[in-house]
Amino acid sequence: MKRIGSIMALLGIVAVVMNYLDRVPRLLMWIYNWGDTTAWIIKIGLIVVGAALYFLGPKEEEDVEEAKIESKEE
Repeated sequence: MKRIGSIMALLGIVAVVMNYLDRVPRLLMWIYNWGDTTAWIIKIGLIVVGAALYFLGPKEEEDVEEAKIESKEE
């Protein structure tokens, strides 16, 4: 989930930055069909949902395995 979240957040941030440079990522060209307000809502939504998935996602597999080993030792 962390990988998906980071990709979503990064895509949203890139879309916001590129909007100021008058460029649009091809992947997000369709969001401008509904107007600028809707495009901003979608871009901000990508950032917020992506960050939520990243920060609320499960730990990495190494961390989970270490926790299992520590709990068995106790």
